Amino acid sequence: MPPGQDAGPAAGERAGQPFDAQVLDARPFGQAANLLGALSLAITDRTADAMAGAGGRPATAAAALSALVHFLDHPSVDRLRQVLGLTSSGTVRLVDRLAAAGYLERGPGPDGRTTSVTLTEAGRAAAHRVAAARAEVLDGALAALSPAERDAFGVLAGKILTGLIRPPGATRWGCRLCDTGSCRAAAGGCPVTNAARERYAS
Repeated sequence: MPPGQDAGPAAGERAGQPFDAQVLDARPFGQAANLLGALSLAITDRTADAMAGAGGRPATAAAALSALVHFLDHPSVDRLRQVLGLTSSGTVRLVDRLAAAGYLERGPGPDGRTTSVTLTEAGRAAAHRVAAARAEVLDGALAALSPAERDAFGVLAGKILTGLIRPPGATRWGCRLCDTGSCRAAAGGCPVTNAARERYAS
């Protein structure tokens, strides 16, 4: 086990109580679900640490920078709020913080009533640092797989994510940290985008 990684409860222990096999056997999920949960936590923790070290602190700042450099083009503050899943006041505070750091500029929205945000050159550089830090963690995690296993994992991950699609208007987008160019360049494009278009196209 890598140094510093918490091994969790020792075998035969459960929160300081004797191991109860009958309780575990009655649980409605198996090892695959447990491994998925542990993998999600490990990736989340490591990417958060890496992005924070690259200047994406707090995590919402990293997500804002990433979304603005990859797929949000001069969005309104409210659109950014929707992508990040913050409150209106929380989004305004985040925009204030990023603007004070020299990463964002405010401007008029297309309707003349709203405010839009745009990355500055410094903001674009910070966004690319954050994206590179995230990519390094993800590539490192996938390094344990062979090319064939990596392709198979991509198919399975896409299938799981497709099953987690939420309807239009949902907040805290799952792609808020994605390098969307990678999916656009892949054969067939993004499986989640494709499924959402098929499901919700009017």
